Amino acid sequence: MFRKTIFWMHLSAGVLAGIVVMTMSVTGVLLTYERQMKRWAAESNYVPAEQQGTPLSLEQLLNLQQLAKPDVKPNTVVITNDAGAPVSFRAGRNGTVDMNPYDGSLMQVEAQGMADFFGVITRFHRWFNIEGENRDIARQITGVSNVLFLFLVLSGMYLWFPAIWKSTMFKARAWLRSDYPNSKVRDFHWHHIFGIWMAIPLALVVYSGMVISYPWAANAMYRVFGAEIPAPQGQPQGAPPVAAQAGQQQAAPQQTARREGGPGGESPREAAGMSGSAPVVQSQPLDTLLAAALADSESKGWERLTLTLPAPDAEQLQIEIDLGNGAQAQLRHTLSLDRESGAIVSRRGFAELAEAQRLRGIARFLHTGEVLGFWGQTIAGLASAAAVLLVWTGLALAWRRLIVPLYRKNPA
Repeated sequence: MFRKTIFWMHLSAGVLAGIVVMTMSVTGVLLTYERQMKRWAAESNYVPAEQQGTPLSLEQLLNLQQLAKPDVKPNTVVITNDAGAPVSFRAGRNGTVDMNPYDGSLMQVEAQGMADFFGVITRFHRWFNIEGENRDIARQITGVSNVLFLFLVLSGMYLWFPAIWKSTMFKARAWLRSDYPNSKVRDFHWHHIFGIWMAIPLALVVYSGMVISYPWAANAMYRVFGAEIPAPQGQPQGAPPVAAQAGQQQAAPQQTARREGGPGGESPREAAGMSGSAPVVQSQPLDTLLAAALADSESKGWERLTLTLPAPDAEQLQIEIDLGNGAQAQLRHTLSLDRESGAIVSRRGFAELAEAQRLRGIARFLHTGEVLGFWGQTIAGLASAAAVLLVWTGLALAWRRLIVPLYRKNPA
């Protein structure tokens, strides 16, 4: 009786959420290698080897950026470990300026067509590309469907186990056959085989999606691993800090004001200018401090660097060193350097983060598999492809069970 109840709940959930899960799975497949494809397209616009020479200093590039785009007040500088890559000056959500590191000219490296394509696919994946007031409704539909999908995965794992535990029964549900007597047997067999082989990757992908969508799912994850639940946004003063989003720099609370600027979101330079009386620290050039950070043994093999532009009175410079693909929080660490001497004052890596921050950083990109690199993305993409097949075969089986009998003629 219990197994039969689970079966009908499984079937009902699949019928209710099938089309939405299918949409999210198809778009998930298309987004599998988004990061690599965007980078490949951008590299075609990098500075050719024959045009490379002696790079300008970061101070020179910063001055040229202010002349070219005075409305963009950057607070970070991103450097990619590629001789032809631009130096990117970023002002949060207010814009990014990519500059040729050799002559200071503006560069356009992003392939707009590809960016637009992946933007549309991402919006379909999250809320069916619906804009305006109905976006929140669409987001709730995909969120609830994701929860139902997790139930489908877990209940499917239970239903996969045969009622009679014999080795032949297990083998029949675990391996493909060369021929099938009819399409019903084929769909039933494929539904079981691809479901069990991709059950664990699917469960991880689906639950990490729930963590992104619902705070209660994230809190459940924190409780399971014994982590302290971060305070929600808008917590009164004195409450513990909220876990930072994955991919952003992790800074000590006492350094936040210097890194992010004033309360109005202005850049550190503007914040310092407003005060008027802040003393200016006699600091080493940015390139000298950068070289000191790269001389550190743990910075070998870096992929990109993110410098937080300091206020004139800041005594330290923060440089984030990323050894991964940009989505691997476990391969990032932040160095704080004394601006006057160039000495490394502190090092803050993944192990030094609060456990909730570590979990959130992993869960965010576990959804795409990027936290595990190329092979993690591949597994997540294969799981999404399996989900497409599971929805198709599941709906086909449901049609045969629920709809086809209605069209059969009653016996004479």
